[in-house]
Amino acid sequence: MATIADVMTKDVVTLSSDSTVSDAAQVMVRGGFGSVVVVHGRMLLGILTERDVLRAAASEDDLRSAPVERWMTPDPDTSEPDLDTEEAAGLMLSRGYRHLPVVVDGDLVGMVSLRDVLSARIARR
Repeated sequence: MATIADVMTKDVVTLSSDSTVSDAAQVMVRGGFGSVVVVHGRMLLGILTERDVLRAAASEDDLRSAPVERWMTPDPDTSEPDLDTEEAAGLMLSRGYRHLPVVVDGDLVGMVSLRDVLSARIARR
């Protein structure tokens, strides 16, 4: 069975908690990412996704001044790298999200997407 460690992205893009939604959107577009992790130092504060950016754009007059903290999902669910990809897919599907930060002893070590875990399942067939 494949684990999250087998399919996760290790180079996770992070932004500080004082970043704006515009900063996050620029980073996501440049890197082709669907989410960014919001941190304070090494502490994971939240995750901001494409959906969050769209919600902010529909409500805010100026995304250059809208703080990511207002629109991020605080204290997101996380996974450890040894979680089976089947379990990760079930978790993400049942809770309605597509990105899952991967942590070890509280430290961010990767990011896994629903696409990553479903691709692993398809590859096993």
